[in-house]
Amino acid sequence: MNLPASFPVDEIELSRVVRAGILLGPLHAAQGSGEARGRTAGNGLAGIPPSDGRTAHHELEVVLRGRPDPVTGYLVGIQDVDAIARRHAVPELSSMLHAAEPRTPAAIVGRLAACLGTHLPAGAALVRLRWSPGPFIRYDWNAAMPDHAVLVERFEFSAAHRLHCPSMSDEENRRVFGKCNHASGHGHNYRIAVGVRVGTGADAAARPAEALEAIVNGRVLARFDHRHLNVDCPEFASLNPSVENIARVCHGLLAGPLADAGMPIDHVTVWETEKTSATYPARGG
Repeated sequence: MNLPASFPVDEIELSRVVRAGILLGPLHAAQGSGEARGRTAGNGLAGIPPSDGRTAHHELEVVLRGRPDPVTGYLVGIQDVDAIARRHAVPELSSMLHAAEPRTPAAIVGRLAACLGTHLPAGAALVRLRWSPGPFIRYDWNAAMPDHAVLVERFEFSAAHRLHCPSMSDEENRRVFGKCNHASGHGHNYRIAVGVRVGTGADAAARPAEALEAIVNGRVLARFDHRHLNVDCPEFASLNPSVENIARVCHGLLAGPLADAGMPIDHVTVWETEKTSATYPARGG
């Protein structure tokens, strides 16, 4: 049934995650059996082909933008997105990972974006691509910044804090912060994701994640892990250690060293719990 004439057909974004299993070993094995290569439309939870203990699993999040068809409501059928990704991007990824001179990770995501963009149907523009070669690291490509990718890696630390503002009365602190104002403090297993901009060209750093990990370990984890933030850390001696302020402080500690390493910081996200996080600086869209 056709939509009413008054129904707007404006641009939307469609996101689809495609999981792929890439076999470890020689290139011909990495591309899988004929049966596995033929399974292009599905989107199995563990990737295609499934793991037999020798498979590395990757995720590609494909974000498209355009105007959906006024009759079907589709921008692109998700089965078509799966098929295009598996037929073109996954073999390209396998080839680059097994090449004698492999590309840098940022260059890989840039090449995957170019490969997908060539094969997508007219009217569906690739605006973002997220490649996750593992559960704690990803590379984000954005059409607005095609010469760079954002490397995002997640870390964790455990710390205690007390939400308390000396400029407020004890009664007001208790009213605003509730049990989080308890004098002895309380603990969290914090998670922190740090995003840095890395070039996709041949001159990009070959191992940016190694440099990122060293800087985050030295500047944040060694400073805050297993500490009472209010008591042990001068950064929070007079600054309330809310999750918002922790994100801002981590950004400030990391921005200079990361820039010196040739990886300008993009953002920092800190999770206080599974349900509560803060990102600095705020990200549009």
